[in-house]
Amino acid sequence: MKKNSLYILLLAVLYMSCSETVTNPEILSVTPAIFPDYTEVTIPATIAPLNFTFVGGHEILHLRAEGGKNGFLEIQTTGFVAFPQKKWKRLLADNIGDTIRFTLSVKTKGRWRQYAPFRIYVSPHPIDYGLAYRLIAPGYEVYSKMGIYQRDLSNYRQQPVIENTIVPGACINCHAFNHTQTRHMNLHIRGANGGTVIQSGETQRIIDTKTNETLSACVYSYWHPSGRFIAYSVNKTQQVFHSAKEKLIEVLDLASDIVVYDVETNELLTCDLLTTSNLETFPAFSPDGKTLYFCCATEQELPQAFKEIRYNLCSISFDASTRSFGTKIDTLLLVDAAGKSISFPKPSFDGKYIMYTLLDYGNFGVWHSEADLYLLNLTDLTTHELTEANSLFADSYHSWSSNSRWFVFGSRRMDGLYTHPYIAAIDENGQAGKPFLLPQKNPDMYVESLFSYNIPEFISAPIRLNANRLARKLLAPERERASYKN
Repeated sequence: MKKNSLYILLLAVLYMSCSETVTNPEILSVTPAIFPDYTEVTIPATIAPLNFTFVGGHEILHLRAEGGKNGFLEIQTTGFVAFPQKKWKRLLADNIGDTIRFTLSVKTKGRWRQYAPFRIYVSPHPIDYGLAYRLIAPGYEVYSKMGIYQRDLSNYRQQPVIENTIVPGACINCHAFNHTQTRHMNLHIRGANGGTVIQSGETQRIIDTKTNETLSACVYSYWHPSGRFIAYSVNKTQQVFHSAKEKLIEVLDLASDIVVYDVETNELLTCDLLTTSNLETFPAFSPDGKTLYFCCATEQELPQAFKEIRYNLCSISFDASTRSFGTKIDTLLLVDAAGKSISFPKPSFDGKYIMYTLLDYGNFGVWHSEADLYLLNLTDLTTHELTEANSLFADSYHSWSSNSRWFVFGSRRMDGLYTHPYIAAIDENGQAGKPFLLPQKNPDMYVESLFSYNIPEFISAPIRLNANRLARKLLAPERERASYKN
């Protein structure tokens, strides 16, 4: 046995000598109900400890963790199970490519019950440094406190990137990065002091992207791998409200087009095929930058016929050297005839797949309980549902890790109202594992928090954004104005 394993075992023995012994437990054949549900999930070796609580009354919890290769850990608590970070990291590192078996015993009314063990698999595939997301109240009446935050996945540290308190009345949204690289970042700020913020390396600019020829300022975005271009949609949106409690709100595109912003020349590039009377939105470049994917729906009478708006998945070629588009639109997935609609197409960075959200109509899946995640194989254009990841509630916005072996998405499965970030492994055949909720130091945080997690994105390094300098720029009247070129 390795020296470090002997050390862990000695600590466990010393710890248990001061704890109550599990005596004559009733052996149960079912696994325990825990929150968050981390049973039988696949995790990266660098993830923060998966602290959890037992769902049900208890006096004492006793957990025994045994690595398939090496390592041993025992915890006894009257509250929730909290893993010591150093021991947790050692246990995971010792069992990469293998499973860890967890056995939970619960003392209630003076009697012990031992639940059937559950396992967690430690993947050999690494995950990125962290996540970036917006925290926002789930309502729609007013812009309350919100901001973009970053979270280190190896621990519980969350830091604000920018909060709307820096500028009065600001709504901060639509952040994006170039293939998880934070050196290239953009976000949009609405309000009287708004603008599109673009950061390339050490250069930080605020652009007025609304022109006389475009419908709006730039909205949904996706970086070209070169870092020179950003694909954007420009949208005229409207909110409509349902009378039925099952459907609270609908966000409609009355009109939408697609443009490509040239970071070097400050120009918005487009073509007639991307600015039709149809609705074109949610652009995304392929990993090689030669194809621009997007969603397209035929024009309807709005808002009356909002349930008839259904988007298909399309593409057009793009030549970065000549800054030009192809001469035809290809339809990759035609789903409107089947009564379905596609939103948020996201290509995997290895070029194999496109993950997308499928819903009954419209494009704003976060308000649709039927919204689910699907995967398109770009080799043979077959598609399948990611049933392992989906739930009975909205499973919508998603993004890929840099190595295309993990994805994160927003789900309302916890209560149907708040969106929370879930991470899942995905193998080379496009099969997803059971997703796990982003771990927190205190698992009750999700029950107590009044904020939804919006637009979760993997980041490969910490975001370096000087919020005070940006605030001064936002409060100044000067803006660079983008020009338009068709």
